Amino acid sequence: MAKSEHVPSLAGRARLSNPVHFLALGFGTGLAPRAPGTVGTLAGILVYVLLLPLPMWGYLLGTLVAIIAGIWICDRAARDFGVHDHPAIVWDEVAGFLITMIAAPVGVLWVVLGFALFRVFDVLKPWPIGWLDRRVGGGLGIMVDDILAGIYALVLLQLLAWWLGG
Repeated sequence: MAKSEHVPSLAGRARLSNPVHFLALGFGTGLAPRAPGTVGTLAGILVYVLLLPLPMWGYLLGTLVAIIAGIWICDRAARDFGVHDHPAIVWDEVAGFLITMIAAPVGVLWVVLGFALFRVFDVLKPWPIGWLDRRVGGGLGIMVDDILAGIYALVLLQLLAWWLGG
């Protein structure tokens, strides 16, 4: 089911006290009544800020852990919720934003640009993002579109940083 289609309520199925649900729901941000993916990406900013003091290898390791664990987390939550890629599942946005911000210049401007670029690619789903999103199931299917959106945004953000001398 695409995130834009009618989605059943999670009432009685999602528990923030469950660590898997808590992470899948982006620390609760995925329960936002409007634009949960956008609100969930804000949780990605929090994780980014926590990883920022690490050396590059630590940031990359943290991002890799978010991706690999995210495949399992999203799969498990989707099964618990009974809906593939329920809009409340936003850990994929967290991981995608972390990818976007790899080696980004530090500063509010770059966080805002990274946020905007990631959201644009996540919403528009240019090829092959949309194609894979429709064809890959399970936790990997939930994560793959955001991984690719993060990579697209990463490339564009790095080009902007180079061009603007960031």
